[in-house]
Amino acid sequence: MSNKGSDILTISLLSLTMLSAMFLGAASAFATDNTDVVDEINITVPVSCTLTGTNLLHTDTIQNNQYKTDIGSATIKATCNDTNGLAIYAIGYTNETDGNNKMHSSTLGSTYDIVTGKYVSGTTTNSVWSMKLTPVSGTYAPTIRNDSSYNYTNYELIPSTYTKVAYRTTATDTGTGSTGANFTTDYAVYASATQPAGTYTGKVKFTLVHPQNEVPVQPVACEGGKICYNPNSNLVEGSMGKVAGTAGDSVRLLASNYSRNGYGFAGWNTEPDYSGSFYGPSESITLPQSITTDGLSLYAVWVESEGALQDANKVSSLCNSANGLKQAPIDGSADLSSVAALTDLRDNQTYAIAKLADGNCWMIENMRLDSQYTTGSNASLAQGYGGVFIGLAEAEPSFDNDNNPNSLYTTQSYPIEGHQIIIGDYPVIPRYSNISTTSRATNLTSNEEQAFSYGYYYTWTAAIANTSDLYKGNHTTTSICPLNWQLPVGILSNFEQNIDKGFSTLRIALGGDANSSGDSGEVAIRFNQFPNNFIFEGFWSSSLYNRGKDSMLWSATANSLYGANHLRLYRSNYVETTDTAYDNKNYGLPIRCMLSLNNN
Repeated sequence: MSNKGSDILTISLLSLTMLSAMFLGAASAFATDNTDVVDEINITVPVSCTLTGTNLLHTDTIQNNQYKTDIGSATIKATCNDTNGLAIYAIGYTNETDGNNKMHSSTLGSTYDIVTGKYVSGTTTNSVWSMKLTPVSGTYAPTIRNDSSYNYTNYELIPSTYTKVAYRTTATDTGTGSTGANFTTDYAVYASATQPAGTYTGKVKFTLVHPQNEVPVQPVACEGGKICYNPNSNLVEGSMGKVAGTAGDSVRLLASNYSRNGYGFAGWNTEPDYSGSFYGPSESITLPQSITTDGLSLYAVWVESEGALQDANKVSSLCNSANGLKQAPIDGSADLSSVAALTDLRDNQTYAIAKLADGNCWMIENMRLDSQYTTGSNASLAQGYGGVFIGLAEAEPSFDNDNNPNSLYTTQSYPIEGHQIIIGDYPVIPRYSNISTTSRATNLTSNEEQAFSYGYYYTWTAAIANTSDLYKGNHTTTSICPLNWQLPVGILSNFEQNIDKGFSTLRIALGGDANSSGDSGEVAIRFNQFPNNFIFEGFWSSSLYNRGKDSMLWSATANSLYGANHLRLYRSNYVETTDTAYDNKNYGLPIRCMLSLNNN
């Protein structure tokens, strides 16, 4: 979309394409045969935009009851060969926070902040600061926003939302000198008679956007004592509420109830442009002191799809190439260089993926595959046995007088060894609630409520693509994971876990003990951190259990005739623990897929 601050936005030059040809030497062949060869050359000139600034640090001294203008004189210059033009937006950025348009003293605290405002002689009683933008003479003069609210020919307010201050409509706009948009920015400050002595700092960020009609995502103010979960796009489905929080408390963040077509959800960030701290959707954080007055705004992190999960070349370039995704560290410092997004061709659901600490690519969102996409030609797009599905039917539970489900299962209590499951047996369990497969929480305020990112809950028979069940010791080679992807392998025994690749390998990579069945404390906490993004979605047996404090994810490993292994994350007496256990194959558990080990 744009480059933030002074970043350079560029699209790589496409490789030169030439049609190979062999010219015939005989003149008679040239005259008599239709053997002309046309050698075509195609090149692409990439879009390249830059935003630069000079003299970006201004220092001055001001006396009490004094109004001082022309503090500094930075020059902001933009150049761009995009035929759609460009736009430059400005926003207050004090404390590296979008929308903060106050001047702040790190020693005096927020009580004495200098707010933005126009100085009017004889009437202004509080300290204020403001800015003025002026076109650069002799070069292309930008169109400065000039209406009843903002008149940048004089000193005006520091914007608290992204405000367009200059733009060009095309790459061929006339002008002298530069082909960009250029202006100077100056500041004015009034110090009231009661303003305490000290050093105050204010910042303004300029952002280049192209094409010029695209508006940057705006910061959202949150009320004091609340955590606000923002969709971070106008094209998002779902809603989430505000949650109360107290400074210094350790809280678990909420799983996302948002979805965006063509984008994967990769977690939360403290800034809408992802320049702040990244958090996993169920990560525990300590609330800052500022939440008391300003609240805590978190923004959904969206990653645009780069192609199909089933595209082996694309998957390999992301996961196995030296120029692909960066392996995520385990110290919580990961950024978007470890994350991408790909789309499942069966139902066009897009999932964020990441290269985690074990060196493998994982889907970092739970599967949301509906039964209607697992038959016919779509089946060949899955890892499923022979590329064919029997079908994954949804449950039609009976209900009691209070409209609660009595059962989620149909004809049989347990799978039968060697039995090919038919449509209707061991169904996919609805993903959002226990009644409707399409309902979504309208105002998500608790981990106890349903959320889009919980995904579907699958019986193990459904998860392994309705193929024959296995005895203890066998890893199924089939699943409903997309082609190129697979269910993680589970632990057969403590002695074998160090050679298995799957949940145990990831646990060990996150600092776990290879000689124990589980880990608590920091190792378990890392599963929830960005970009691992494991969440506490609970599980189904006869009803929903332990949502908000427990997670169990199917592996590809059978434990017995009736049971299969799974990764378990859970909280007990506020202690995080992870291990690999097993449960009844009829339980409904979520699914995370990892890149097929055959592709590693």
